[in-house]
Amino acid sequence: MNNPTFPPDSKYEVASIMGGLYGDGFIACKGAFSREWVYELGADIAMLFEEALATPGGALARGPSRYYVEIHPERLSGFADIISHPWVVAVCRAVLGPDYKVVEAGFDVPGPGAMKQPWHRDFPSPEATLVGRRLNSLAFNITTVDVTEEMGPFEIAPGTQWDDLTGGDLMFPGPEWSERYEARAQKKLAQMGDISARSALTIHRGTANRSQRSRPVFVLGVDAPDGTNADKHDLQVTRGYYESLPQEVRRHLAARVVDRLDPIVQGHAIEGLKMGQMG
Repeated sequence: MNNPTFPPDSKYEVASIMGGLYGDGFIACKGAFSREWVYELGADIAMLFEEALATPGGALARGPSRYYVEIHPERLSGFADIISHPWVVAVCRAVLGPDYKVVEAGFDVPGPGAMKQPWHRDFPSPEATLVGRRLNSLAFNITTVDVTEEMGPFEIAPGTQWDDLTGGDLMFPGPEWSERYEARAQKKLAQMGDISARSALTIHRGTANRSQRSRPVFVLGVDAPDGTNADKHDLQVTRGYYESLPQEVRRHLAARVVDRLDPIVQGHAIEGLKMGQMG
């Protein structure tokens, strides 16, 4: 898995990257990888998902028929391709600075019957964002299928990464916010080969999967030096894998280097997502 196709350099304009992530809170690179590459990514995720479901605590439920699984990066044959992709690198450098750190690798699987999630953000806004008006973390997503309306596409409310939820639930906005988010809602029909980047603070939700197919999506979490999301995860790589990576890639991995991989204890639970909503 080492055949990414690269878009024109104009895609990497710092002004466009910053404008998108500080504006809508979401940007994408269309056709970043070939469909053949994505088929391999999907096969790896399918194997890892089967393993996780068979392991106690291996998969976190995030509503009916919806799961999150954190993984060991080297179990994904294309991981190095993803974190060294020029667009991913350009986005990280532009928003998070030259010393950004990869802190999370995992995937979401909304299966048939997955219900609509409530509007939410993935963690409370840090002071850097609420007071300093600065983003210090990003989430990248790669779909393994061509997403259709029936498959429960990801939905965002653009520009809401700056919303101050102080006084209520810091991750799940109260009903007084609903009209704002419903008016802004945008479904993202990503296709195989696309990469998206977003602030996980941008209010979003998964919609109901009414199809007979799952919609697996790879998740990469990246922090600025003052980000704290590494505390929620346990990124591990073996010494042999770590040493096989280029130095420039290694320096951005916030991972434990181990002789043998330890089982991952799935710790990034989001209690408010376990029920789901009708509709």
